[in-house]
Amino acid sequence: MRPVRPRRALLGLAVLMSVVVAGCGGGGFSGSSSDGTGTGKIRVLVNITPNLTQAYWDSLVKPFEDANPGVDVVIEAPTGKSVSDTLQQQLAAGSAPDVVETLMADKTLAPQLLDLTDESWVKGTPLVDQAALDGKIYNVGVGEQAQSLIFYNKQAFAKAGITEMPKTFDELTAAMGKLKAAGYLPMQTSGEYVTGLQVLQMADPSLAQTAPAWHQDIAAGKIKAGESMIPYFKLYQSWIDAGYIDKNALGLKYADAQQQFFSGKSAMFPMGSWFTASVAGAKPGFDVGVIPAPVLNGQSSPGPQGATMAAPYMIMKGTQQKALALKLVQWLVTDQQAVVSQLKQDGNFRSGITRDFTPLEADVQKILDSAPAKVAQGEGYGDATLPRGFNSAFNSEVQGLYIGHSPETVAEGVDRWVGAHK
Repeated sequence: MRPVRPRRALLGLAVLMSVVVAGCGGGGFSGSSSDGTGTGKIRVLVNITPNLTQAYWDSLVKPFEDANPGVDVVIEAPTGKSVSDTLQQQLAAGSAPDVVETLMADKTLAPQLLDLTDESWVKGTPLVDQAALDGKIYNVGVGEQAQSLIFYNKQAFAKAGITEMPKTFDELTAAMGKLKAAGYLPMQTSGEYVTGLQVLQMADPSLAQTAPAWHQDIAAGKIKAGESMIPYFKLYQSWIDAGYIDKNALGLKYADAQQQFFSGKSAMFPMGSWFTASVAGAKPGFDVGVIPAPVLNGQSSPGPQGATMAAPYMIMKGTQQKALALKLVQWLVTDQQAVVSQLKQDGNFRSGITRDFTPLEADVQKILDSAPAKVAQGEGYGDATLPRGFNSAFNSEVQGLYIGHSPETVAEGVDRWVGAHK
């Protein structure tokens, strides 16, 4: 799966909603049917990536079309910079699609979406309850992305004499010392969005135990986001100072960081579960293992797993193809063959669904299955949501640790941003 990058805010959507009238959904164009027969064209706006190509999406929905004569599922790639940008443009033009993939509902977008709460088939789909907004369900997904994972070079660990996998941050720091002494860069990171992402990924299992309602408490003013992260900023700074992380890492791109790890120069790479697909493609000359992110001393291990919904779908409220849109989305997230295809294509996971796993993928699934809970990652989703743009702002502040900013200064920067965007 693509890394969870900072999502572009749906800026201006509140203004756009004033120009969008009821019934302007994608079903309202030539050739569509709104008479309840469930035939005609249905437009689906999707994310296009190296894995999720136009050809893949077309092949995915073909069995649905074959099983429903008279139905034409029209896959649409973004015409703007992203799915979010494209949806804004289409809403402004009164030509929104029927179904949108990739985006998560927020309070700004929710009024434009079909409420799926009373649809019985949504129950049991991945993270559906966690993604609920004000008790209502607008998103349903195919699978999950585990976020709080650390991938490691088994050969490096063996050479460093590490036989017990670290469960706490103290144990992880001790392992880093051994790895450096054995000639490895202990932890791989990079610039771009990766720096802040990794800090959040590693903090999730501990934060979920010290502040179970972290996102909601920040929104309510009970705690401060940056202040609550100071212990992790201090820890991260100590790793930079000790040379456990490259002091010049900000000059690396994500692809460069992957190559550093695959070349055997670095021993660990915190990243989400989509990294399993990168490992399979790279075929490094060593076995790659994976462990859940560690926790603070005295906490339960493994802790809750940071997780995000994979391949989320939403239906636009203005669609004139409501019955058909519901039928298609239900098929996409519940049909065994469709689900397995999407999970396999983009390296995602779902408890209770069996597919051909690499050994590394099987280990990730075990971590997901054994996690005591799943918690929102970064900006979050549903009721556990921070202001849009938080990921990017957090990332910028964390990168200040590389240029001499103190953990307290970084925390203050994060909290200033949150305060200005509530």
